[in-house]
Amino acid sequence: MIKRVLLGLLVLVLGLAAVLVANTLRQGSRQVVVPPLAPIAVDKAAVAEAMALAVRAKTVSGLLDPAASAAALDELHALLRTRYPLVHAQLEREVVGGHSLLFTWRGSDPQAKPFALMAHQDVVPIAPGTEALWKKPPFAGVVEDGFVWGRGTLDDKSNVITQLEAVELLLKAGFKPRRTVYFVFGHDEEVGGRQGVVKIVEKLQQAKVRLDFVLDEGLAVTEGVLPGVAKPLALIGLAEKGSVSLKLTATAAPGHSSMPPAAGSSAIGMLSAALTKLDQNPMPGGIQGAAAEMFAAVAPELSFGQRLAMSNLWLFRPVVEGMLGKGGATNAMLRTTTAMTILNAGNKENVLPGRAEAVVNFRILPGDSAEAVAAHVKRVIADPRIEVASLGVAFEPSKLSTPSADAFRLVERTVREVFPDALVAPGLMLAASDARHFDAIADQSYRFMPIRFKPEDLARPHGTDERIAVDQLADMVRFYHRLLTQAAT
Repeated sequence: MIKRVLLGLLVLVLGLAAVLVANTLRQGSRQVVVPPLAPIAVDKAAVAEAMALAVRAKTVSGLLDPAASAAALDELHALLRTRYPLVHAQLEREVVGGHSLLFTWRGSDPQAKPFALMAHQDVVPIAPGTEALWKKPPFAGVVEDGFVWGRGTLDDKSNVITQLEAVELLLKAGFKPRRTVYFVFGHDEEVGGRQGVVKIVEKLQQAKVRLDFVLDEGLAVTEGVLPGVAKPLALIGLAEKGSVSLKLTATAAPGHSSMPPAAGSSAIGMLSAALTKLDQNPMPGGIQGAAAEMFAAVAPELSFGQRLAMSNLWLFRPVVEGMLGKGGATNAMLRTTTAMTILNAGNKENVLPGRAEAVVNFRILPGDSAEAVAAHVKRVIADPRIEVASLGVAFEPSKLSTPSADAFRLVERTVREVFPDALVAPGLMLAASDARHFDAIADQSYRFMPIRFKPEDLARPHGTDERIAVDQLADMVRFYHRLLTQAAT
């Protein structure tokens, strides 16, 4: 009897193993096979100089002096007019919302659905006290050691410059698009885009424009970011997270520190207990949506053991999600994240404060909502003494675009042509971009920058020593030149 049971178990184990291996082997590579693109000639020195000049225009969003910001944007516009005369002569140029730019490249077929390429002109300020940490002054636009140094080289003036470089080259060659192309360059993306791209979208809506797709800043060609992936990985964002900040307030009777109240009834004690509950009970998540699309594309490229687990999530899902949840970036792909960012209470060491406040920022996964986040917070805290209120302006996550659309395949193919050593996969953008404002008028919205990022580069956007390699600028021009050639015909 025991032998029969053991034999039966062995058969079950062998059968399960066979199923797992079969599922794994059935998942072949999803990478598009294309020949590498013969690189077009790009004047690297001229592109680098244009990039450097763009950096010197100090287009910082959020300046206390609006006149200085406006003057910097005017300076950038003058540079663009000088550097790209054919663009300004042959495309329709409109200034919207004060300084946002909308270029329209009319196609020969009015029935063909248009598309839009996007970037933004504004940059974030330098964190106070960090100016001396920069190897090169952040707004000097220094070209040295094969790099252009300065704020905006990665986020996001390089996309403005290289898109216009590509169009200027195409115009010189006599290229005429079959379908209309819009170029959307917002001037206030870093503070929400409400005066720039939002106004452009309203303008296009009034003109009854419906776009096939938009391509904006976002994910990039990364190296060493996803464990187990040896090759560079180009991630094309299908969506971006939303954001909401909640202010938690606890109040209690103030008093002398020599006579504290019972445990858990001081303002700081109540608030600390609430924050601990939130920290230990994140919103539920998992491999779904954009994350599921990404891992499905990446799984066939992993080692056999990792591939086995990713190809059989019906069995290994809890284990895989548990491992992914331990990493900051991978955890953020799976769920709405909870980040405690501000804490205020008390002003003297021997006085019990009557009020304690905290701000918690949530980056909302597509499928969740700001309302669901607030409900989760109140349910987890379960303490009526804690007041929960929205802080600032929340925005919902974007819609989820599909990787099966022709537009995605077009971007994917172009990436493989220009970066032949890179794998391509869909992804989720964890930060915000102007692309979300196009959800109402675009069938698909994708987020990708043709820039290579190594792990040490990830802190450069919005950080210290932002820079871009001159060779990368040339690759960006080649990418947009190829994309426009294929997409606009």
